[in-house]
Amino acid sequence: MSQTILLAAGGTGGHLFPAESLASELARRGLRVELVTDDRALSYGAQFPAAAIHTISAATPTGGSLLSKLRAALMLGRGTVEAILLLRRIKPACVVGFGGYPTVPPLVAARILRIPSILHEQNAVIGRANRFLAQGVTAIGTGFATLSGAGVSLLAKAKHTGNPVRPAVIAASAAPYPDFLGDRLSLLVTGGSQGARVMSDVVPAAIAMLPPDVQQRLVIVQQARGEDEARVRATYDALGLKAEVAPFFKDLPGRIAAAHLVIARSGASTVSELAVIGRPAILVPFPFALDQDQAANAAQLKASGAVEVVPQSEFTPAWLAASLGRAAFDPEGLTRRAEAAKSAGIGNAAERLADLVVRVAGTGTGVS
Repeated sequence: MSQTILLAAGGTGGHLFPAESLASELARRGLRVELVTDDRALSYGAQFPAAAIHTISAATPTGGSLLSKLRAALMLGRGTVEAILLLRRIKPACVVGFGGYPTVPPLVAARILRIPSILHEQNAVIGRANRFLAQGVTAIGTGFATLSGAGVSLLAKAKHTGNPVRPAVIAASAAPYPDFLGDRLSLLVTGGSQGARVMSDVVPAAIAMLPPDVQQRLVIVQQARGEDEARVRATYDALGLKAEVAPFFKDLPGRIAAAHLVIARSGASTVSELAVIGRPAILVPFPFALDQDQAANAAQLKASGAVEVVPQSEFTPAWLAASLGRAAFDPEGLTRRAEAAKSAGIGNAAERLADLVVRVAGTGTGVS
């Protein structure tokens, strides 16, 4: 069989991070890995462990006017022709898609050319693009134990692999849960790769409501969008608190490992990293997602007892101040929640997904 595996992923971290982890594992097994994506990933692509990186035409045919949807559909059709030519040239043994509309043309092309294919769904509910593609793939790898929105025929070819996480996350998972030295409570606030304004609106205001003795025990690291950074920092300065505030943290896995408690959105990567590293969290799912995938992801980790999940409509300064006040005086409870998170993590997800890829690429058959 061909020794080339083609990975297809949208140009965001949520799709590229698990693809990167799988690429590293496949390369370790001696397979050649190539990546097909869209223009957004070009700045990230230099770091991606692939022998070659290809870009194709893609667009999102949801939302907007009828004309914009038509243009997007035409762009996807153009991308499919480009993908057919690409697959004919590199002759991969398997095509693995990680979601996002740039995944559509390569997987459609694989079906047309009868090349074995795998779809990896990172979320606990199958997304629209993936639902469109799922009937035509050979097998489906799932990030969570259950997959909502998938019928019996799709579940029959699904295999729970977990979500592959970056090497930095695996390294951070070796760090033990921090001691509460001097009664300090280390708090990490993050809103995903683009940040989340609600965190800047609610978290500083909640901390301002805490008694001064609790405030002084906090060690705060907060991600804030560029336009929110100054006002978040000003609130903490006015309270006399030292806080590290930035739009982005390159070493986020290490920051998670250093935290006693994380306040975050519940994208698939975030939830999986919290579990693999083993840290308790307050999760605020993004409320406007069409498929409510973040709510489904959060519910999976909540079942372990590791996290509190609060709808954004109820995520108020008063609510959060009460939750932080309880956490500050319950280190044993936080430690138990950290252990619960760790028990839910799948640190070898890349290996499990690679096993599925090798099996499908070698036999052309699905899940066994």
